[in-house]
This record gives sequence, structure tokens and C-alpha cells, in this order.
Amino acid sequence: MKTRITALFGIQHPILAGGLMWLSDARYVAGIVNAGGMGFITPRSFDTLDAFRDQLKLCRELTQGKPFGVNLTLSSRNANNEMVPRHIEIALEEGVRHFETVAAQPEPLFKAIHDGGGIVVHKASRIRYAQKAEALGADAVCLVGMEAGGHPGMNELPTFVMGAYAVERIKIPLVIGSGRQIVAALALGADGVVMGTRFLTCHEVWAHENYKNHLIGCDEDASTTAMRSLKDTWRVLANDNARTVQAMEGAGARSYPEFGDRIKGTTTRDLCYRGGDVQQGMVSMGPSIGFATKRVSIAETMATLMLDAAVHLNRLKTLETAP
Repeated sequence: MKTRITALFGIQHPILAGGLMWLSDARYVAGIVNAGGMGFITPRSFDTLDAFRDQLKLCRELTQGKPFGVNLTLSSRNANNEMVPRHIEIALEEGVRHFETVAAQPEPLFKAIHDGGGIVVHKASRIRYAQKAEALGADAVCLVGMEAGGHPGMNELPTFVMGAYAVERIKIPLVIGSGRQIVAALALGADGVVMGTRFLTCHEVWAHENYKNHLIGCDEDASTTAMRSLKDTWRVLANDNARTVQAMEGAGARSYPEFGDRIKGTTTRDLCYRGGDVQQGMVSMGPSIGFATKRVSIAETMATLMLDAAVHLNRLKTLETAP
């Protein structure tokens, strides 16, 4: 399948694997790239700049020189945002030219990336935000709806509703966070899809076996949202911690310090991803986890997705036009 996204990133399949906090390391991203998609290493996942640089070098080795990407996120909580310029510098020094950005004010990121000869796909949760990114110089935009795992913003519209409007308003390549429905996204007018949740049970994800085994048993109702009262909606695994956070919101908690360690990313990393306790932490995840029914490699998952897309594309070709 050739689209403007496959041409822009030089990839075989119109699939971008959005950056996963703590999980998008060299092994995971290389698995995506070697399977024909584009992945993005998350520099915030590493404790030091040297560790981030080491991951870039390892990814280049694992992909045998094939291009890969870096995710750049400006946190709404200003957590280590001052390190982002260094992340860009290091990525460019190591030969990275593909970037995924998440930021309310992305213009400085765009300028730094373009000055270094890179291209950028900007992730947005509303059409007007995507239009703003286009006006500021983004090379492509990714539109995510309220069903996306992680932080989908305050928008209540699902991806396919927004996508139907966006293709009429966005001129640059458009990616939508549609999960498995690749053919539907392309038929809608998008140039590709962005995925994350669908790959969580793959072998290349370093997280604890208990976590992956739990996800295999999840269905479309296994995720929930919290933090909406702080205008920072977070779609996560519906676990004990998420339910406690929701209860605290219901009782009137309205500031980050009130939630303490319950909403810290390091809690998720240490207790769930490393420790295997799936009831701890705010574990980013969307409803497409219901499609991840077994433990396989990223290459096998990608092949399954593209075969499924081909089958459904052929089905469309068999439909007769009414007289």
C-alpha cells in the first residue's frame, strides 16, 4: 500500500507506532521498523542523556541503518521539558531525521527539527489543533480520538468522526489513530494509521510477563478514563489504581499533588511494567487491546494486520454497485 505517509517516511506499510512512554526503546522501535512501519523512541523513558544516545545507537544497529524516529513530548506538567532541546540535538547528531511531536505550542520543535533536516508528524486531539500544526509547518499530522490510549485530550469525538471532517480540511499527509481498521482509515481519506496498544503484548516489549498475560485476557471494555477534571484526560487500563483516582476525582481532588504517586509515570514503570502488578499505576492503554489475543512478535503482528487489510480490501472490490 503506497500512500503519502509511506513516501514521506520511506516505509513499506502505512503504519506508525506512536511513542509509548517507558516502552518505546531500541528493541521495540527496531521491531516496528524491520517489519515495515515507523517507530519512535521516547527519550523521556531513559534516566540520562547518555542512556538515550545509547538507545539510538543500538536501534541503528538493530535496523541495520534503516531510518527510525524519535518522539518529542512537551509535558503539560512541565516535567523535564528543559531537556527536549537536548533530545533533539542528540537525535540529529545520531542521524535521526524522523520525529513525532506532542505539544500545545509546537513551533519551536518544528523549527529545530527542520533546521536539522528532519521531518515531523505532529499528534493532535482536535482538528483545529491539527490545522494549527499544518499552518506552523508540520510535514504531517496525526489525529487521535477519545478512544486512544494515553492522553487523547479533552475531545469527546472518536477518531473516525474527526477523520471524516479532517480530510476536507487538512492538506498535508494525515494519519489517524484507528487501531486495526487500516482499510477503513485509507478509504476515509487518511494516509495511514497510528498504533500503540495493539503491539503491547509483543515479544519485543520489555515489560513484565504478568502484565502481558493480563492484557491478553482484556477486551474492548478493559480501558477507562481519568483525570478529566484536571483537563488532562488519560485513557488507561481499568485497574484498582485507576478506580481509586476516579474516586478521588469524584470526591473533589483537583490538583496533581493530591493524587501523589498514584499518577506518577515512575509508579507505572516500577510497579507494573517492572514488577508485574497490573493493579498499580496509570497504565496507558486503549480498547484495541481486545485484538491482542496472543504473544507474538511485532513482525507477526504487522503481517497479520496487513493480511487482514488485504482481505478486507478485496472484499470491498467484490461489492457490486447498485444499478
